[in-house]
Amino acid sequence: MAIPAAAAAAYRAAAQMGATAASPGVTPANLPGSSFSDFLSGAVKDSISTIRQGEQAATAQVQGKASLVDVVQQVNAAELTLDTVVAVRDKVVAAYQSIMNMPI
Repeated sequence: MAIPAAAAAAYRAAAQMGATAASPGVTPANLPGSSFSDFLSGAVKDSISTIRQGEQAATAQVQGKASLVDVVQQVNAAELTLDTVVAVRDKVVAAYQSIMNMPI
């Protein structure tokens, strides 16, 4: 597994998320009524949606209903999303382990 490549992909995805001003599933944390759990829930829903779009594009290509270029773009977006989710999960697990190893 190429750790630097995965990290670079996760960084690009995070930068792209920051560049997108109005994402429908993700709200800024400083809005009234929004919380970290709302943000995280929206990000997870957005990730699942992106992965499903990649799967649907691949299925459409197998059926002969989609162009190869569209399928490659959708699958690459799904792969980038999955890499980002895995990188975030790894950071959360590392943070949890770090907290658990702290002396009381």
